[in-house]
Amino acid sequence: MTDPAPLRLFNSLTRQLEEFQPVHPGEARVYSCGPTVYNYPHIGNMRAYVFADILGRTLSFKGYRLTHVINITDVGHLTDDADAGEDKMEKMAAEKAQSIWDIAQHYTQAYWADIRALNIRQPAQWTIATEYVPQMIEFARRIADKHCYELDSGLYFDVSTVADYGRLARTRTEEGEGRIEAVDGKRNAADFAIWRKTPPGEKRQMEWDSPWGRGAPGWHLECSVMSGEVLGFPFDIHTGGIDHREIHHPNEIAQNQAFCCTNGLDLPANSGARVWMHNNFLVERSGKMSKSAGEFLRLQLLIDKGYHPLAYRMMCLQAHYRSELEFSWDGLGAALVRLKRLVMAVAQLKERGDAAPAPGPRFAAFLERFDAAISDDLNTSVALTVLDEVIALKKVDPGEKLAAIAAMDAVMGLGLLEIERADLRIRPKAATIAEVEIDAILAQRKAARADKDFARSDALRDELAGRGVEVMDGDPLGWEWKL
Repeated sequence: MTDPAPLRLFNSLTRQLEEFQPVHPGEARVYSCGPTVYNYPHIGNMRAYVFADILGRTLSFKGYRLTHVINITDVGHLTDDADAGEDKMEKMAAEKAQSIWDIAQHYTQAYWADIRALNIRQPAQWTIATEYVPQMIEFARRIADKHCYELDSGLYFDVSTVADYGRLARTRTEEGEGRIEAVDGKRNAADFAIWRKTPPGEKRQMEWDSPWGRGAPGWHLECSVMSGEVLGFPFDIHTGGIDHREIHHPNEIAQNQAFCCTNGLDLPANSGARVWMHNNFLVERSGKMSKSAGEFLRLQLLIDKGYHPLAYRMMCLQAHYRSELEFSWDGLGAALVRLKRLVMAVAQLKERGDAAPAPGPRFAAFLERFDAAISDDLNTSVALTVLDEVIALKKVDPGEKLAAIAAMDAVMGLGLLEIERADLRIRPKAATIAEVEIDAILAQRKAARADKDFARSDALRDELAGRGVEVMDGDPLGWEWKL
């Protein structure tokens, strides 16, 4: 491959594509807003981490030493992202009649299981909010005199004390009415709590002593503190879902400006990060997959219906991260078929030998096009088509072809050289037939075919089809669940 293409990323703060220029030469420091661990993550939530993983893999592919941090919010996030309502963690603990610490541990483990299932690389560090409370108090103490004021309910940040508040969301301070919690005594509608006092006569499961009374940190404060503590200000890239672009990230930026004593946001690094990146929503239009409808669209539901988790990763890769991604079962099925075809093609190559140390000259042009695609703001849909073209190439060295596929899959993260096609055969939870029974019926069918009793052979095949099993004559796998 000749000189690699420059990496260009869309910066939500400037609303422009910009060439990536690291703060520290040869390094890339990335912070991703992690989950609030009060419930299982929706697959829409998980899209943010597939996107962040592709970003991290791309930075590694481009030769940067990556330090990626994802936080776990186990305190402080309210039921309304607009800084209102109850603490999500306290609310769930009360509903479940469990310790808030047990709630946090259970849902953190569930989230980490989804991370592994989607082949998302482990970050350099998971930062747990409750482990940084002393640093949060110190951060708040340092900015309190110039940028905050105290009310009966807590310590509030005065957004008029920093320049360009709301630029990320393209909002003005006075437009905050209706979006932000109404609190008596607030100077500006968009002012937000960075420390919440425990109301008199109440006791939270999670609360700490502070100069402003016993209570808990605000959600926005947590991310400012953890990103700055681990990565240092300014760091390179801050990621999150597009919903964070409206309130959470503008409030983070305001805190970062106050802490770092920076001015307006014409210089993006004044925000605490040089680049702010946001993935768009997952859209499910049927309305049948909400928590209230009783079929919560989490990764385990996909598995229960017979879809391998990497089919969802493929589905994410087929759309640009800044585009809405429409979810449908047909679309997920098509993504699974595409994944199976790739895995089958790689399996055939592996039968002919191991991957070569590097792709040969025959693959240079393809790798250049692949690099150009992912360097163009992570255009994974185009990159996938280049991978498809490499898979389809004939009369090339199989070892070199495997090496080229491995280089591309290092970014795509589909595990093409590790996963087997049989791994993609997931038993649907609703299946009424066990695999041992399938094998027994297939043995009967084989005997019928040997006896040239094709009527019985067809009847047995139809019986399996009626029970959700597709017979694949001549295929080494033999059969597949029929979704």
